[in-house]
Amino acid sequence: MNGSASRTLSDNSLTDRLPQFPWDRIEPLRRLAARYSGGIIDLSKGNPVDPVPMFVRDALAAAANAPGYPATYGTSALRTAAANWLRRRHGVTIDPKQVLPTAGSKELLTLLPTLLNLGTGDAVAYPRLAYPSYDVGARLAGARSVVIDDVADLDPRLPTGERLRLVWVNSPANPTGRVLTSEKLRETVQWARTHGVVVASDECYLEFGWDEHPVSLLHPDVAAGSHRGLLAVHSLSKRSNLAGYRAGFVAGDAHLIDELLLARKHLGLITSTPVQHAMVAALRDDEHVVVQRERYVDRRARLRAAFESAGWTIEHSTAGLFLWARHRSDAAWRAAEQLAAAGILVAPGELYGSDGRQHVRVAITALPAQIDGAVTRLGMLGSS
Repeated sequence: MNGSASRTLSDNSLTDRLPQFPWDRIEPLRRLAARYSGGIIDLSKGNPVDPVPMFVRDALAAAANAPGYPATYGTSALRTAAANWLRRRHGVTIDPKQVLPTAGSKELLTLLPTLLNLGTGDAVAYPRLAYPSYDVGARLAGARSVVIDDVADLDPRLPTGERLRLVWVNSPANPTGRVLTSEKLRETVQWARTHGVVVASDECYLEFGWDEHPVSLLHPDVAAGSHRGLLAVHSLSKRSNLAGYRAGFVAGDAHLIDELLLARKHLGLITSTPVQHAMVAALRDDEHVVVQRERYVDRRARLRAAFESAGWTIEHSTAGLFLWARHRSDAAWRAAEQLAAAGILVAPGELYGSDGRQHVRVAITALPAQIDGAVTRLGMLGSS
């Protein structure tokens, strides 16, 4: 390779364009927590730990003899199951043709700006406290990232010259567990349609409303009878414990779905045949989600009480699988370090934006024995 080519590759290095991976940043905390005599209790990720329902595993196994290529568009049965689930559970009426399977939700979150042909001169907006993939997706596409409190405050033509093309909303929100009302979502949709901006909603925690009831972007109270300019991204990782399957889908505007389908065909972004069959089984059943919700209700209540007794304040956290916790005296990294010294690993809020520097994110996705251990250790910290 000649020197000119080498310089070109170096100038376009992804390590220069992308931030450090969040979980790499907390490795020192993980090592500290692992040294605790009773072992580490990892509450840093929303990683499902409960079993995959047996009927879902059976569906996966039954489709294991799949020598041919699957359809990028997914099977008709899968798209129909997803559309029926949206109607049955979330009051959304949508044609199955407006559904497209994905390999989990994160790849779609990260690739959406690229798949929608955004690039230099374009901008992507997302909440001030947010999952890092929205920013990463903008960077990969070569677009500008813009953090917002309220999209209505924005001029779609930014002072830096870029034009806003895509707005992300996330309700229930990661990391805060905050829920956007139908009115706020409707205002966002109206503003975006006025200015020709696409709204994408990350709804992977939609099944887990505790103190408030989350509403889909595609709900008629929000979308005003049309899905024009709207995309909702869903995942089966949380509701059905299928994180290891990489099972998700996006639904919404028929034209946008067609554009995504075309791009994904060219890129070979396809959900495997066995996983598609497993998704159909999971989406047709609601009872296993009720069981999973009951597990999380208990774990959430116990962790919340333990953190509050130890001097923490829980803010928002009305839905989703996390507690957004602020310590009475310490900033996030220092507080996370104190927890790690007791063997409890959490995610400092700054991983989700500078406004999170006083908070930590606590996942409630841990087995009962780990919840018991965390409660005991927090009790010891609170009394020290």
